[in-house]
Amino acid sequence: MSETSINTRISPRVRIDSKKNPKKNQIPVGIGILATMVVFALYLATISSKLSLLWIAGCCFGFILQKSRFCFTASVRDPYLTGSTSLTKAVLIAFAITTIGFTAIKFGAFLKGQPIPGQGFIVPISLATVVGAFLFGVGMVISGGCASGTLMRVGEGFSMQMLSLFFFVVGSLWGAHDFGWWQTNFISTGPKVFLPDVFGWIGALIVQFLIIGTLYILADKWENKKLQDQ
Repeated sequence: MSETSINTRISPRVRIDSKKNPKKNQIPVGIGILATMVVFALYLATISSKLSLLWIAGCCFGFILQKSRFCFTASVRDPYLTGSTSLTKAVLIAFAITTIGFTAIKFGAFLKGQPIPGQGFIVPISLATVVGAFLFGVGMVISGGCASGTLMRVGEGFSMQMLSLFFFVVGSLWGAHDFGWWQTNFISTGPKVFLPDVFGWIGALIVQFLIIGTLYILADKWENKKLQDQ
């Protein structure tokens, strides 16, 4: 028997065995989910236009997070694990942009003699801040995601993130229950810092951008160093 005839007889079976199962067409499923989201948005609009707007904004925000793989945990974790600082620099750029926006809003209210919005979110800085940040950081690295990253990966079907989300909710409820005690005994003992009160509005912007710019340069140098070491 010739080699050609052997290949002719064997090749069809090889092609059948080696052929991967074709992926299912997910376009109809995506269209169905999109239609459901639109219908639910319309339903929310009958209750409150604000609810509908929040639903749409949340869906868009989740889509952007999933496509960009944006995660605050990864922005701090990746430089140590992989040497990549792309997410780190993206977070710093986001901080710089939001700094401009929030400063414009707050300074505009200040010029008009109106109450500066968001001042209630300025909380004291104390040892509790450092300890809490450390514990939260450890938990984020172990679970593989921060709040935004966890929610994003739950939508992708990661079982580990579903478990993380469950305990995230449990911990948040427990923390909210005991927050008054922590506030009285630890958190409120520290000073509140609002940079415009210390450096003035222009000075606060300069200090903020100097810190962000320095961190950006250090992150870029760190990534280049890791690439050279490889």
